[in-house]
Amino acid sequence: MTKKVVTDLDVAGKKVLVRADFNVPMKDGEITNDNRIVQALPTIKYLIDNKAKVILFSHLGKVKTEEDKAKLSLKPVATRLAELLDQAVPFVAETRGQELEAAINSLQDGEVMMFENTRFEDIDGKKESKNDPELGKYWASLGDLFVNDAFGTAHRAHASNVGIASNLESAAGFLMDKEIKFIGGAVDNPARPFVAILGGAKVSDKIGVIENLLKKADKVIIGGGMAFTFAKAQGKEIGTSLLEVDKVDLAKELLERAGDKLILPVDARLATSFSNDAAAGVVSIDEIPADKQGLDIGPESEALFAKELQGAKTVVWNGPMGVFEFENFAQGTIGVCEAIAKLSDATTIIGGGDSAAAAMQLGFADDFTHISTGGGASLEYLEGKELPGVAAISDK
Repeated sequence: MTKKVVTDLDVAGKKVLVRADFNVPMKDGEITNDNRIVQALPTIKYLIDNKAKVILFSHLGKVKTEEDKAKLSLKPVATRLAELLDQAVPFVAETRGQELEAAINSLQDGEVMMFENTRFEDIDGKKESKNDPELGKYWASLGDLFVNDAFGTAHRAHASNVGIASNLESAAGFLMDKEIKFIGGAVDNPARPFVAILGGAKVSDKIGVIENLLKKADKVIIGGGMAFTFAKAQGKEIGTSLLEVDKVDLAKELLERAGDKLILPVDARLATSFSNDAAAGVVSIDEIPADKQGLDIGPESEALFAKELQGAKTVVWNGPMGVFEFENFAQGTIGVCEAIAKLSDATTIIGGGDSAAAAMQLGFADDFTHISTGGGASLEYLEGKELPGVAAISDK
């Protein structure tokens, strides 16, 4: 079913609850990266321009103790949002009660306010994270309509997404809609050839994704630490490289099932230890010494992956090719970024997490069609799972 989008709602004069993803990195009470706030602006501005009364809320971090509350207030987010919108964003440091209700009821058309971190409700019995029905119903009672723009939490059934949507007419915000169209579309109805690139440390983190994409994609390229578990499954010496011993048999099974659809590295950049300063050259994947470890794919693998990407019409990438945080082992990830950036006629998608961080950190953010804002949500979508936060949004 196609989900309603914010443009399908009659928002003028209405109190519109907006679940945003303002789970931004903080240090000493200061926001260190405001990308998630910026990503929410199109939906918020649309509602302002169309005379809605906008009530924003989000989670921030994990709140387990009273001490966490002091460090995880959304007040700095409201302050930054006011700067970006160039208008006041009053903040109510409550998640329920008379002060919050009065602030909402005093809103005028086109005004915006924000209330406190939804996970403050987790202190007493995890009411938010366990989708407490009474809490979802209460929050829904504060508004006339609900817009869910928080794809990053769409894989979780919480009171602030599923709970509210169960009690109120709802729609996807522009960011949520974009995620549904790009990631959902890539998995369900991709333009072909469709090439998936999977990296990261562990096979166990990506089993479902690998299995689903082997069914859907024309090629699946494997890099990162998990490539060494596949190399071990082929009987190769991998030295002290990352290995999931209990996943070797699964890797063998996937190799047999995939045939030539699965593309693995042919060389590796080595280190004597897990350190940027421990670089020890490049060798064939068949010649890794017993006392060294691979921390990145090598140049021949970069060339192979670039060749496999040529002519692709849809590319989905999740997980770096090596320890990109170490300058000496970032080249494989840079090489993949460059190869994807050269695809002029393809839909190119990064499925959140470390690969999104790598592309932004390495300066390639503008070279992709879409960079997902959700790590876990993107992975589960790529696995083909139904996301509760998406499923709960009203159908058109």
